[in-house]
Amino acid sequence: MISALTHITRLTRAAFVFAREGVFGVVDPSLVPPPGQLALRLARLIERPGAKSGPRLSRALTRLGPAYLKLGQFLATRPDVVGVGMARDLESLQDRLPPFSQSEAEAVVAASLERPVAQAFASFGPSVAAASIAQVHRGEVEKDGVRKAVAVKVLRPNVASRFRRDLADFFFVANKAEAHSAEARRLRLIEIINTMSRSVAMEMDLRLEAAALSEMAENTRDDPDFRVPIVDWDRTTHNVLTMEWIDGIALNDHARLAQAHVDLPDLGRKVIQSFLRHALRDGFFHADMHPGNLFLDDTGRLVAVDFGIMGRLGMKERRFLAEILLGFITRDYRRVAEVHFEAGYVPRHHSVENFAQAIRAIGEPIHNRTAEEISMAKLLTLLLEVTGLFDMQTRPELILLQKTMVVVEGVARSFDPKLDIWTVADPVVREWITQNLGPLGRMQGAMAGAGELGRVLSGLPALASRTVALIEQLETMAREGLTLGPDTIAEIKRAEARSQRWSILALWVIALSLVALLWAH
Repeated sequence: MISALTHITRLTRAAFVFAREGVFGVVDPSLVPPPGQLALRLARLIERPGAKSGPRLSRALTRLGPAYLKLGQFLATRPDVVGVGMARDLESLQDRLPPFSQSEAEAVVAASLERPVAQAFASFGPSVAAASIAQVHRGEVEKDGVRKAVAVKVLRPNVASRFRRDLADFFFVANKAEAHSAEARRLRLIEIINTMSRSVAMEMDLRLEAAALSEMAENTRDDPDFRVPIVDWDRTTHNVLTMEWIDGIALNDHARLAQAHVDLPDLGRKVIQSFLRHALRDGFFHADMHPGNLFLDDTGRLVAVDFGIMGRLGMKERRFLAEILLGFITRDYRRVAEVHFEAGYVPRHHSVENFAQAIRAIGEPIHNRTAEEISMAKLLTLLLEVTGLFDMQTRPELILLQKTMVVVEGVARSFDPKLDIWTVADPVVREWITQNLGPLGRMQGAMAGAGELGRVLSGLPALASRTVALIEQLETMAREGLTLGPDTIAEIKRAEARSQRWSILALWVIALSLVALLWAH
């Protein structure tokens, strides 16, 4: 109960900030029960002047600190939870905070590398970018008399404890919502916060970002159009990541791209094909491919930075993605529906025929448009909206893929508005389908299945032994009964007494709160 009161106190402060920034002003009162309508009217009374202009929710989340900022960014990838309109508003949320001081950054670097900054780096400049979890400095390292520029990412001091506290509040809300709402259970709010928690935990260990860089470097070493910065492992720890400094042209700098006479349609092709190659071929993709995280180097290759948010797709998800794209292209809507059922995404009590009908409602309008008007990202967005009608459980990895595809398509079409996404994607998708869904893919799948069957069979003796032991224990319990020791009984009594005391205290708190509200009214 103490924990619950603590959560409620902190969440009340967050609600106050939302009210001050006018967030509740966008809520339709008719969709809220009468007690909630009263709360909305009270919230409107404390709006600050000028709150109605600008991005209200973005302002509120920024004021509430790093964890809420990350929550907003994460929810921008979940239109199935917050709605398409809100997700679009949150996409503009910038993860930019004031930098912490140079002395604090140098203290973190020195403690993490266990040597003075002057020994680790030939130079260590001021912050060039600051976000909620870390900030980046430009530095130099010297080897054999040659200096090389590096980017040094430094974790914010004490950021982990702040995130733990706020994430506990988010879990509290998700648990309460799922306990009282079937829709919350369908959306799997607890799993959403779990996913966010795991993502943040990985972002706060910069060794894991370095590992993501290293893995993608291996995956893309033979790619003609894409590469990633080289990690300096000697200067990388939990709190510090050192990597190659990228001097290329940022893809959001259209003036410099024009001055360099870059072939913009070809650049759009590189962006689309690189992303699809990583998602389908590797099952591992950069999930934050906005133009500020992409550069064009002097050899004409794309270079991605900021690997804090990554997406993974298993073979089942990759096959699912390829088959639904192929099904829409060939207008085989029943096959698209069957793929959903085969993957276990749609409950069996639904009809394949009815689901295929819903899929047709998405697919047919596509065939009335020119290729350049058809968006794979839009198609996946509509598909995920329709699946909600058929109790499809939320698949966070597919939602992340869809949102990344929205960004990637937007980047590519900013360079060539008439870009035919399907023609550009065709060689990558066709190559993957040939290798994985053709005869060779079926043979590899059969071999993988045989290996899995062998592992299952090899584990049967141990499973049989554990089963026999469990049966013997159950027989003993059935014959002699379940016996609790005196200490266990005493502890149960003490726990029950504590629970009763806190329940009485909670009732008093609620009663006093009601009295205060009535008095104020």
